Formats: sequence, structure tokens, C-alpha cells
Amino acid sequence: MEYRFTPWRSAYIQRAHKQTGCIFCKAKRSKNDRQAGVVLRGEHCFVVLNKYPYNSGHVMVVPYQHLDQLQKLSPAAAHELIDLSQRVESALRQAYKAAGINLGMNIGDCAGAGVVGHIHMHVLPRWTGDTNFMTTVAQVKVLPETLDQTYKKLKAAL
Repeated sequence: MEYRFTPWRSAYIQRAHKQTGCIFCKAKRSKNDRQAGVVLRGEHCFVVLNKYPYNSGHVMVVPYQHLDQLQKLSPAAAHELIDLSQRVESALRQAYKAAGINLGMNIGDCAGAGVVGHIHMHVLPRWTGDTNFMTTVAQVKVLPETLDQTYKKLKAAL
């Protein structure tokens, strides 16, 4: 078995536990979607940029309800969560020419959730060979565009 270690995530995870208030609830209440990174709002869920992306285009689909388990989500909100995930997949394939898509949820602290207590679906584009030595050697994540550029690109595609 081969292991991939991601030590650069440690600082983020440690900071996430010290945050006051829920970052998703703050984004939900924001009057400035661009500043909050909210790319799209639905009836039950919204799409927001990941401020610490694995790749450019990394977003999260987040229910408006602050819930800690998927099973607590109403059927209407759960359906919209998947519908928006499909829409984002299509936008990522179009805007980023993604060869693949990572889609997933980390529910609970021990499952790796960076934001514990508010479920969210990660959706991010992938390409063959999209990893490089910089994260391992220099603990630096190299992204080809700014979050503002990602916002504009996804906003147009969605």
C-alpha cells in the first residue's frame, strides 16, 4: 500500500477548530456573494468557492440549514444538493476541461471534516498528473489562477 501525506493541511485543520461561528452560515448570510465566494444560490443550497482549494475550481455545495448529518437533510434539500453538484460537474468540465471530478463529503471530525457541524459536498476538477512536487518539497500549493478568476469563470459557466 502506498500512502500520500498532506502536511500542508495541518495548519488549516488546526485553525478551523479555533474559528468562531460557522463559515458556511456566514457565507449564507452575506450580502456580498462575490466577497463571500458564493457562486450560485438555490432554494435549499448554495455553491461556494473553497478558500483553500486542492485545485482551481474547487467548490462546495452547502445546504442553508446548519446540519451535522446528511440523514437530517430534508429530501428537497438533498435532491437540490445533488442537482447542484451535477450542475457544478458540468460547469467544471466546460470551464476547466476537467478529465475527472472528485465529489465527496467528510461528515464529522474523525472523518476529516474541516468544518464540523455543517455538512457540505466538495466538487473539484481533476486531470491526469495534476499533482506536483511543490506541495511535498516546499509545502506550497501552486494554483494557476486566483480565487477571483475562479469565481468569474465558474459564475459564467453556471
